[in-house]
Amino acid sequence: MNTGKTIFSQVMEFLPLHEFRKCVARHQGDYRIKNFSCMDQFLCMSFAQLTYRESLRDITACLRFMQPKLYHMGIRGSISKSTLADANENRDWHIYADFAQVLIHQARELYREDSFGVDLENTVYALDSTTIDLCLSLFPWAHFRKSKGAIKLHTLLDLRGPIPSFINITDGKVADVNVLDILFLEAGSFYIMDRGYLDFARLYTIHQARATFITRIKSNTQYRRLYSRPVNKATGLRCDQTILLTGVQSAKDYPEQLRLIKFFDSETKKRFTFLTNNFDVDAITVAQLYKCRWKVELFFRWIKQHLRIKAFFGTSQNAVKTQVWIAISVYVLVAIIKKRLNLKPSLYTILQILSVTIFDKTPILQALTETNIDGQNVENDKQLTMFNL
Repeated sequence: MNTGKTIFSQVMEFLPLHEFRKCVARHQGDYRIKNFSCMDQFLCMSFAQLTYRESLRDITACLRFMQPKLYHMGIRGSISKSTLADANENRDWHIYADFAQVLIHQARELYREDSFGVDLENTVYALDSTTIDLCLSLFPWAHFRKSKGAIKLHTLLDLRGPIPSFINITDGKVADVNVLDILFLEAGSFYIMDRGYLDFARLYTIHQARATFITRIKSNTQYRRLYSRPVNKATGLRCDQTILLTGVQSAKDYPEQLRLIKFFDSETKKRFTFLTNNFDVDAITVAQLYKCRWKVELFFRWIKQHLRIKAFFGTSQNAVKTQVWIAISVYVLVAIIKKRLNLKPSLYTILQILSVTIFDKTPILQALTETNIDGQNVENDKQLTMFNL
């Protein structure tokens, strides 16, 4: 006799199902589908993410073994390897991309008041990309190099959380800086980027949108110093200057003044030269904000290590994007659960607990609060210190 709900069912109850149905209807995902709906597909792929399945055969074998519990997990359709493969191949990946954006919006609202280490009221984003290598013979659409395929995840990370507010999946040949052309820029927000995004025409577009950018200058950038402000060198600052670009093309692309800040990091023994259009915040705050950019690097590392995007369950562009977007949805869903239940363990620990209790009928709050987490992996704990949601 079934009493209570499985952990998996309790996790999925945090999903806004009415919004999911809207996404499915918008893209006609269930049109002429009699068995194995988009919801069945999403639940099966979410199960794969939460339990670290490695292949379609692995997913279907585990779920079919637990056949009596599938109905109570919300899975109504019959499961087979070919059915799930066909769904990943043919169901429009935009369904899951749109739904991920719904979850991202909810998560950002929950984490809006969280601190990210710098006392600043503005929204602060870190922009970067990561490359996921693919076999070119299996993924011929994923152009990267002559004998190698790859896709890129271009991500704009809200540092309060941190939660990805924008994700764009492209082939590996797309230059990072091109993503600036499709970003929706928010006035008053800060955008932190590395030197790969140093394009003065695009940076001037950010400036005209009344947003702030912080990036690093390239060694061959030509400029003229107009004014120097006093700095406290004990903080690591070396100079705080107002400059004007003097390069033939750069002066046309960015005709206004810029702020150049040089900083020495005593921990890494490295020197950094930052470039920004913001003249109001303290110079040391600019250096601290750029240091926070590493949270997006930790996000990429976390995603690659703990979600199933190393081995893909399909080779088509649609199947790959479907899997990535559902992986992102699962990550954001766990972040939502953590906040709503006021859980102390990190996302890594929560996922580890869920992976071994997914079919238990223990109340989820009890499962995630009464578990002894003192023995969690020390190496992973150090890796995710800045990402301890």
